[in-house]
This record gives sequence, structure tokens and C-alpha cells, in this order.
Amino acid sequence: MSGSIDPAILDALQAGGLSPAMVADVVDRALAEDLADGPDVTTAATIAADQEGQVDAVPREAGVLAGLAVAGYVFAVVGQGRVRVRLMATDGAIVRPGEVLLSASGPVRDLLTAERTALNLLTHLSGVATLTRIWTDAVRGSGASVRDTRKTLPGLRALEKYAVRCGGGVNHRMSLSDAALIKDNHVAAAGSVSKAFELVRAAAPELPVEVEVDTVAQCEEAIGAGAELILLDNMNLAELRSCVALAAATGGRVKLEASGGLSLQIAAAVAGTGVDYLAVGSLTHSAPVLDIGLDLTYLGATHAGADG
Repeated sequence: MSGSIDPAILDALQAGGLSPAMVADVVDRALAEDLADGPDVTTAATIAADQEGQVDAVPREAGVLAGLAVAGYVFAVVGQGRVRVRLMATDGAIVRPGEVLLSASGPVRDLLTAERTALNLLTHLSGVATLTRIWTDAVRGSGASVRDTRKTLPGLRALEKYAVRCGGGVNHRMSLSDAALIKDNHVAAAGSVSKAFELVRAAAPELPVEVEVDTVAQCEEAIGAGAELILLDNMNLAELRSCVALAAATGGRVKLEASGGLSLQIAAAVAGTGVDYLAVGSLTHSAPVLDIGLDLTYLGATHAGADG
């Protein structure tokens, strides 16, 4: 199928760090949901097989764009060489209502069959990027970064974390094995923060290890054990400041991440305590979609009509 994909679409995916094979898998599964029982009945009944046309993806509201090449990939897959796609904006850009983001031309049956899958991905990813930008704007100037979590929709993690990057956020771990995160249940099983850290460090000496703590005393224990990244769970501002002071005493060796109970209303205050990161699960699990529509801007005569 890759032979029918415009190289410009593949280049845009790879420039964003997205694997075309991963995107193909997501798109194929999404299209299979719509086409499991055969072709689009309504479109087949109302649109002549040789009807040509053009559709434009146009935002109805301002936001941050993400997933444009993914949407273009959908049209290319459905069109199988019959659809021509032009990407007219760049992921990460702020888009405005009425701006044409993508234009696709070819058989109208193909365009309408691809429409919902393309928009589902584009509006969701742009919504994630838009919410992320709101959070990064809220902490701008503090020195803190906004990080995502593994609270992602099944099968869409790589795309959602890409959208976070488009919005100016920072990715946390992609899986359970590319970094370690010692949480309260691990601490309970091991017996203490320091013992849990010791066990993980021995088992995976090459991996980054983050330790979740609930109290300032646990933070001090984690620092003493050698932790270099500590997640401060559900701490108030005073507790966060105390932990920041402990980390500062290490000369910058220890980085801190605030997590739990965070909201946009307190984001600036939390960042102002001096933590390095804010962990925000809502970036991916609660982002509203960005309203983007697909407008049929050209409908050519069918070949039969043109011959007549």
C-alpha cells in the first residue's frame, strides 16, 4: 500500500517522528470498523462511480494542529492512487477558522468514504495538541515543562504523544519497559522507598528510574537512595517547596515532577514552586476535539454527463 502514498505524506510523518507502519496499522483498523460489512452504502447509492470532486479540511475554531499527515494518509489509503492530497498547513501551527488545512481530490466515493476516519484522527489529535498548548502557556516563564502520562487511548499512544509534542509538551515513557516508575504499590511490596529503588536499579541499571512519593520524608529518602527523578504525588504548595529545597541541595542532580490534583487554575502556582515537570494525564484522556469540518468544494460532472 505504501506505493500509493504520496511521498510528501510519508515525509511529513517521518519528520514528526511517526512510523508510517504504525500509522498504517492505526488507519487500517479504523477503516475496518467502517467497512467491515462492505462499502459505504449511502455513498454508493447517491454518488456515481466516476464522479470526481474535491474536499477541504477547514477548522471551525482556532487551535493547534496535529495529525494532518495522518488524515492525508487515510485519504491516500482509501483512494489507492486515485486521490491526490495536498497538505496546506504544518503540525504544531496555530490554525484559524476558515483556513484550508488539507485538500483532497479524486473520486467522490473515495473522499466521502475516508471522511470520518480522517476527521476522527485529525480532530482528536489537534484537540490534544490544543489542550497541551493551553497548559504550556499557563506555566510559561516558570522553567517547568508539561509532561504527558500513559493515560492514553488503547492503540493511539504514539499518535497522542506526538500530538502532545505538537502542543509544546514533553513525553514521559512510551511503555512499561523503556523507563521505570516506582509507585506506591511497588513501595508497599518492597517494604520501603529505598528498597524499591535498590531493586529496580539492580534489575535495570541502564534505564531511567522515577520514584513516586507522597510525603516530604519519602522525598528525602528517595534522594538519599540515589533517585534522580522524583514524582511528588498530590502534595500541596508548601510540601512541593520543601521538596524543591531538598532537590536544590543536590546541586541539580535531582529533578522533580508534580502530579495529582493538578488543574489549569493552579498550574502557574505549582510551576512557581520550582518543580521541573507537571504530569498532566488530562492532555490525552480528557482533551476535547478541535472542531474541523470537511467541505465539498468542487463536484465535477461525471464522465457520462460530460460525454452527453
